[in-house]
This record gives sequence, C-alpha cells and structure tokens, in this order.
Amino acid sequence: MQYPTIVDSHCHLDFPDFDGQHADIIARAIEAGVTRMVTICTRLRQEPQVRAIAEAHDAVFYAAGTHPMSAAEEPLATVEELVTLAEHPKFVGIGETGLDYHYTAESAQVQQESLRIHIEAARRTGLPLIIHARDADADMARILSEEHAAGAYACVMHCFSSTAALAEAALDLGFYLSMSGIATFPRSQEVRDIFAAAPVDRILVETDSPYLAPPPHRGRRNEPAYTAHTAKVGAEVFGMDYADFSAQTTANFERLFTKAARWQQAA
Repeated sequence: MQYPTIVDSHCHLDFPDFDGQHADIIARAIEAGVTRMVTICTRLRQEPQVRAIAEAHDAVFYAAGTHPMSAAEEPLATVEELVTLAEHPKFVGIGETGLDYHYTAESAQVQQESLRIHIEAARRTGLPLIIHARDADADMARILSEEHAAGAYACVMHCFSSTAALAEAALDLGFYLSMSGIATFPRSQEVRDIFAAAPVDRILVETDSPYLAPPPHRGRRNEPAYTAHTAKVGAEVFGMDYADFSAQTTANFERLFTKAARWQQAA
C-alpha cells in the first residue's frame, strides 16, 4: 500500500535508544510514508555523530544547537561555530535552542544568552531556528519579538504545547508550529484547539522520538514511522483528508526548510 508522503521534522536518531538500528528504523519510516526526517543535535560536541547519521542515509537531514536544559553544562556556542556547521549540505536548521524553566529555571540567564546567539546564526545562514519552549512563555515571546524586530529570521516552535498566547505571538511573527504526539493524547484538547486556530499553512508534524509516542504506541519508544499517527490526528483537527493534510504539511516543511527541499530537487 502506498501511503501519502510526510516529513518527521524533529527526531533524535543519535540517542542511545536507536543504537545499531538506524537502517531498520529509517526503512520502517519510509514504508509508513515518512520519506524525510530531521535529526536534531542537542549538544554541539555530539555534532559529528549526528552528521554521520545524515550522511549515511539519504532520507535524513540534521540540525544542531545547544538545548536550553544543557545550556549551563555546555560551552556557550558562538555564532561563527554555528555558521560554519551550517555549510554542510545536509545541515538544514539551527537548534534546538530555546528556554526551559520547568527543570532548569536557575540557568535562565545563560539560556537567554544562548538563544540570542542561535537567533543570530539563523539570521546569518537563512536557516530556520528550532525552538524548545517550556514554562517560559513570557520571556520566549519577548525575546523572539525583540530579535525579530532587530532582523527577520525564520522559526518553528517545535513540539508545541505552550499557551495560546505564545502560539499567537509566534504566528504573528510568521513562525510555524510543530505538532508532536502530545497533540494526540486524550487530555490534550487544549493543545488541539490551539492548533485548530492556527493557519494550516504554518503547521509541521514531528515525533521528537524517542519521546512522546502517540497512541497506539504511547508509553513505548517513539520512532519516525509514528509521525503518521500524529498526522492523522492533525488531519482530524483541521477537518482535512489525511492525504491533503500530509501534502500541506510537506509543503510547509519545504517552504521553511528550504535547504532540505533543494536537496530533494537535486537528488
């Protein structure tokens, strides 16, 4: 059976959960219609391992940055370092970066400094910024807006599960919201309502695997193939046929992740 083509815009294939299984995981993804995936490096010292996965598999692209929960533990990235990494042909985004005050509020200051560095790298490279936001909505909206006023950049709010106010602030700046398995959970009606109020041409889908597996796999390891389960819920949220929603989110991905779109055209 031929499934509609979709993209897992955010996964972590370098995590130990997937060791030695990349070929099988990617094959299952492609079989489910997930023909491209972006694997995310969360600590820059691990960039070589993440890059190697992208180089080994045509369907895999990658991005790199310092995760906000690691910002106080890792050397502060420099704009120049990120710009240099972005020269790789399969490097398609800056991050993930952002703010997380749920577990690491004590490092708020260094998180904000790191975020602004990543934003400047996104500006200079023209690549989209990949944002992680948790329990930091006011600071996140303020910094994104301040920086956008200082110079435009593209951005996706990955695994969006924050407030309607932050969604509105991001959308007003022209940014994208990415739907993860969280949006499929029975108790996530508020999140689904936020997505339903957003323009469908600003929506991406992702797994954030190995985390947040959607039903019927909830509680087990997530993997890129399961993007399809989230996309089916997304289609319901927007009152669309699954094939149409898949085509729309794929077009959205290519509009934002232009380097990945060009790679496909060149391939």
